[in-house]
Amino acid sequence: MATTKDVAEKSSVDHVETTTADIGDTKDARLAAIAEHEATLWQALKSNRKAVLWSVLLSTTIIMEGYDVGLIYQFFGYPSFAKTFGNWDASTASYQVSGPWQAGLANGGNCGIIIGGFANGYLSQRYGYKRVCLAALFFMNWFLFVLFFARTPDVLLVGQILCGLTWGVFATTGPAYASEVCPLALRGYLTCYINLCWAIGQLIAAGVLYGCLDLTGMWSWRICYAVQWAWPVPLFVLIWFAPESPWWLVRNDRIEDAHKAMAQLDNKGPDAHRQTLAQIAHTLKIESEIESGSSYFDCFKGTDLRRTEIICVTFAGQVLSGSAFAYGPTYFFEQAGISTNNAYQIAVGGTGMAFIGTVLSWFLLSRFGRRTLYVGGLMILTFLLLIVGIIASASSSGSAKWGQAALCLIWLFTYSSTIGPLAFTVISETSSLRLRAKSVCLSRNAYILVQIIANTVEPYLINPTEGNLKGKTAYFWFATCFLTTVWAFFRLPECRGRTYEELDIMFHQKVPARKFASYEVDAYDNELVKGE
Repeated sequence: MATTKDVAEKSSVDHVETTTADIGDTKDARLAAIAEHEATLWQALKSNRKAVLWSVLLSTTIIMEGYDVGLIYQFFGYPSFAKTFGNWDASTASYQVSGPWQAGLANGGNCGIIIGGFANGYLSQRYGYKRVCLAALFFMNWFLFVLFFARTPDVLLVGQILCGLTWGVFATTGPAYASEVCPLALRGYLTCYINLCWAIGQLIAAGVLYGCLDLTGMWSWRICYAVQWAWPVPLFVLIWFAPESPWWLVRNDRIEDAHKAMAQLDNKGPDAHRQTLAQIAHTLKIESEIESGSSYFDCFKGTDLRRTEIICVTFAGQVLSGSAFAYGPTYFFEQAGISTNNAYQIAVGGTGMAFIGTVLSWFLLSRFGRRTLYVGGLMILTFLLLIVGIIASASSSGSAKWGQAALCLIWLFTYSSTIGPLAFTVISETSSLRLRAKSVCLSRNAYILVQIIANTVEPYLINPTEGNLKGKTAYFWFATCFLTTVWAFFRLPECRGRTYEELDIMFHQKVPARKFASYEVDAYDNELVKGE
């Protein structure tokens, strides 16, 4: 394979002022691609530390979504919350939020996320990631008042939906922006960081919930909502100075702005910037030769149909693996007979394990790749769910309950070190550039639709006023997790070490998923996208 030095000597490109005509130079594009493949993790960090900081900053908005999702699921087992929004249940001698309202409140935010996600697909394409993110932060600051002052489940539901509109923006902007501003060597780590933001949000939520557990009255849950005001204003101020994605700027023919953005993202100099922008233009040219169009309907045409299937099922796999049952298990622990205090202590420990698991995924990612971690993680999760169900069927003793709790924590750690963070990496890498904003939104909304179904089914399975299956609920999620594992084995490709132009060509040539890792491709062979 040619080196950067070899190609540079052959091209003999003298530095000239960059113009729109220069950006499509194939030799410059090849130089940028070779440099990406040759760069080590340390070299990429050293040259692109500003890009890392900006990517981390935009992804940090997802902490707010993780925090609130952590709240609403664990609030169902919260005494003061149940007293305000639930009814007295004589069979358990406690206040309970009914199954229908549990499903409604859990799904309210998800409905908002779907609407916000679809809207973001159009808005980001027209206005850019930065502007739309700033607008979402502005409105988020005001929507929080609805949650804080809610006194009935109806008003709380409205607040969840309104906040969900902004979460839909954050959840789809983070992966898209991270995948575009960071080079190949950093792409997997910074897209996995998005799951770490989720874990951080849920860790904060679990800590705040436990800290307010002994408070009486509505302030015990209102304080939990009020904590969210700590995020929007500081993030708004910082993101105001962030650069727009160079890929978005080139797609919108703003070449000079793309040069300025590159200067804010790395310290490589004008020659390297010219080469990178040439690579962006070359990748977009390949995509235009393979498929044209940038609407939601185009996500389901030609080679993009396969890519849409992969990102949607991969993201939905987070739910199908049993997250509605085992990821936020406080309510399950209580129904299994563990005290409220112990249940919330376990929840805090669980979110801490999720944080550690996500950090561990960065090390696993560089050693095993995407496909191996995702498929292997699903296999382990499937086994754990089966064991939880068997224990719940065999005994209802105290030791059996704690055994189920321990297995749920192991499930949580496995999830957080494999499919949890890997899903964000897969959806960011697999989608085509011209459809990235819309593809990420589609995958996110596929996840949310499955989450809505899961949130509707789970309360009816586990709630003591409904199915009252307790730990036996794991059997249902064992089945869905097993089916997802089978799909991933046959359909999920390995995208590690591939530039976007290489992935475009490999999908165009219909390379089987299990051959992606070993397939050889030259993105600068003009015959690759002709005559197919």
